[in-house]
Amino acid sequence: MIDLVWLIPLLPFIGFLINGLGRNVLPKPLIGTIASLAVIGSFAISLSIFLTFDAAQPQVIHLFDWINVGTLSIPFAFQIDQLSIMMLLIITGIGSLIHIYSAGYMSHDAGFGKFFAYLNLFVFFMLLLVMGSNYVIMFIGWEGVGLCSYLLIGFWYANGAYADAAKKAFIMNRIGDLGFLLGVFLIISTFGSVSFTEIFPKAAGMVSGDATLVLITILLFIGATGKSAQLPLFTWLPDAMAGPTPVSALIHAATMVTAGIYMIARSNILFALSPVTLDIIAVVGLLTAVVAAFIALTQTDIKKVLAYSTVSQLGYMFLGLGVGAFTGAFFHVLTHAFFKALLFLGAGSVIHAMSNEQDMRNMGGLRKKLPITFLTMLIGTIAIAGLPPFAGFFSKDEILAHVYEHNKLLWVIGLFGAFLTAAYMFRMMFLTFWGNFRGTEDQKHHLHESPVSMTFPLIVLAILSMVGGFMGVPHALGGHHWLNEYLSPVLAATNNILPALSLDHATEYMLMGISVGGVIISIIIAYVKYVSKGYVPKEEELQSGINKLSYNKLYLDELYTAIIQKPLDALSAFFFKVVDKSGIDGLVNGLGKVSIEASKTLRLLQTGNVGFYIFAMVIGIVAVLVYSFIII
Repeated sequence: MIDLVWLIPLLPFIGFLINGLGRNVLPKPLIGTIASLAVIGSFAISLSIFLTFDAAQPQVIHLFDWINVGTLSIPFAFQIDQLSIMMLLIITGIGSLIHIYSAGYMSHDAGFGKFFAYLNLFVFFMLLLVMGSNYVIMFIGWEGVGLCSYLLIGFWYANGAYADAAKKAFIMNRIGDLGFLLGVFLIISTFGSVSFTEIFPKAAGMVSGDATLVLITILLFIGATGKSAQLPLFTWLPDAMAGPTPVSALIHAATMVTAGIYMIARSNILFALSPVTLDIIAVVGLLTAVVAAFIALTQTDIKKVLAYSTVSQLGYMFLGLGVGAFTGAFFHVLTHAFFKALLFLGAGSVIHAMSNEQDMRNMGGLRKKLPITFLTMLIGTIAIAGLPPFAGFFSKDEILAHVYEHNKLLWVIGLFGAFLTAAYMFRMMFLTFWGNFRGTEDQKHHLHESPVSMTFPLIVLAILSMVGGFMGVPHALGGHHWLNEYLSPVLAATNNILPALSLDHATEYMLMGISVGGVIISIIIAYVKYVSKGYVPKEEELQSGINKLSYNKLYLDELYTAIIQKPLDALSAFFFKVVDKSGIDGLVNGLGKVSIEASKTLRLLQTGNVGFYIFAMVIGIVAVLVYSFIII
């Protein structure tokens, strides 16, 4: 099946072409079917490769020669190994479910065909990103998903706020992309190649802490902060909720925001030899995880809670990378894809039933009206909170165990963030599904469970959220951590450099006990507050005390506006009014006016008198002779 690997990205691209060209003529059911089958076909091939691939070395499939400049040769080729296979399964598997869900969710939208064309194009670029055998192809996919996120976030562009959100995502990602691009240039300068199979063996022979490697990895990490929404470049992601909910699920769970983690995991040997960069990644990831969790505590928009939750969980993944737990970080990418896609699609089901209402203060008591949505979202919430044996428990605790061994202070802060996660996620569940209904009468009459096309993906993702963690059961609990074993060929060189987890079982049990105990206490506190006491946050309460800081997102947007946007606006105004209008325009217009006035005078010389013309010619010849004499 590996010979058919080129079909994996090609099928979604064909779906994009058919739906893009036929969006105004093809019937909606056919558009949805074509788009979904394109991704399902890619998933089937990916699954076949997963079941048959057993090579210890990466397989490079050369498609054609592409760029040859001097000694630099960049082929267009795909690399298949354990890491890319796992990403292919996530992108195409969860992407298929999101396509099926979208067929129901977007059925009444006038831009149905355009939406699915964009969705297929997004999947195509994401597949290029993970399949590329070198950094240049990865960068094409990297930029491609950025473009598609702009198109999808601003899908309802007639709404000015949504269009602004799309522009914000596009611009903030470009800031990070500059770092990535500079990192690639430095890689070319250092290794004379961009191919992974040439760079990584050379890098493995370099000394730990090499200044060039540190600079390369810092530049690559800057790229990752933009794409994976880390401090200080994370504020675009919550605003990306402006797009249709399936887009949120695709971007936040299965594709774009995990690109930064994938890129670092792919380049693991470079980072393993750069301990300074790893420390920076750990601190940035931890701060992002806790800050985003703090903001999520008071948000009232159900999608915004999930958005900040995504930022926070991405922070945990970076924390894992920073302490050298590459498998743990990637494990959390996998489990997070299951339960976050589930939670976003569940939120979409709630919004669908509530006639586009997203404020949880206007919901309540939806358990009986939306039983499948409720049960599946509850499973997703338990999974992300980290209760055993659901998926998030295994992956998050593996990261925290590595952090404990690395630095106790980081572990305490990370653990605190985990408790906050349980608090804000169950706050969301209690406000939405418990208590009395607080919406309007029209909304109450409209309440209904979503169609099968929407509930089927929820059920599949709920099952994955329950059992997905068993791919990484630690030895302390009697498992053998299949994922760690599966990824070992990709991480072999790194595993020789970074120390393996060496905690004894008693310590691991203690860490698990503290984590689970704290999560349960957080859930009980949330239950007492939002269910027993029936508390519903009021606007004036959210605008006072520490709530004000959290509710207003630490005023980070306002801070960026003050220190970046306004100075740039002032600089732009200066260049427009002074340099452009008064300087360049003044010079060009002045020259024009001089020409006009001069021609008004000179035209008076055109008298038609031949004698005058001969006199002028003689004067001219004399002037030329005098000039020549002076020059010589």
